[in-house]
Amino acid sequence: MVEITIDGDRAHFDVQGWDKLWAFKSHLDIPLAHIRGVRIDPEQARGYWHGVRYPGVQIPGMLTAGTYYQVEGAVFYDVHDPERTIVLDLDHEEYTRLVVEVADPPATVALVEQALARRAD
Repeated sequence: MVEITIDGDRAHFDVQGWDKLWAFKSHLDIPLAHIRGVRIDPEQARGYWHGVRYPGVQIPGMLTAGTYYQVEGAVFYDVHDPERTIVLDLDHEEYTRLVVEVADPPATVALVEQALARRAD
């Protein structure tokens, strides 16, 4: 699972617990200006094929974590429960997309959308 906080013009993504080991990352820091959009999207975390995994771990039906290379570029995953998945589309970053599990998807999407709206004002 990932905990997301907003600090000024940046979004902080803190990978929780053992997922730091499985995802080979403990933290991502993304400028709000590089986030194109955020949405609840469980379908992004379902299935068996997420791309070429490097580095990362996939245990079908239990865990998808780490970096996966797809046609459009690198995608970061950290998901145990697809029903709690949000997706963030990015520009000008190492990853083109973040697919992460959060504790409260509607509240987290609202938090990021509000931060993006404040930035646009």
